[in-house]
Amino acid sequence: MFSKTCEYGLRAVIFIAQQAKTNEKVGINTISEAIDSPQAFTAKILQQLTKNKIIESIKGPYGGFFIDEKRLNKIALSNIVQVLDGDSIYTGCGLGLHQCNDKKPCPLHFKFIEIRENLKKMLENTTLLELSSDKALADYYLKN
Repeated sequence: MFSKTCEYGLRAVIFIAQQAKTNEKVGINTISEAIDSPQAFTAKILQQLTKNKIIESIKGPYGGFFIDEKRLNKIALSNIVQVLDGDSIYTGCGLGLHQCNDKKPCPLHFKFIEIRENLKKMLENTTLLELSSDKALADYYLKN
């Protein structure tokens, strides 16, 4: 459903958000290892997220990526998806067909509309604060 870029981006931002509770800045090596993503690919994704002000970064020996804890409740997953994948997840065909629309629907077209609407609501209503506080998610990253 999401592109690989978006999947890794979501994982990275959630991981960085978890570090915000302790005001930790996280290096690219740590992030790519924690989210099981190639380092160069992760770096490109993080650069895009930094450019779009989802996350922040500081260079140097005490630098790294971070999110101000006060912003965690203001950043929804939809913000990250928009930066990395645009709105195609809300408008694209469930089967990936280019000519699917209301006038020429694919077999899943009308059923998929409801799924897209629910997904959009979930992404818009789920903040980084909520996910960074999720104990199961924190345990997942600590185990891997």
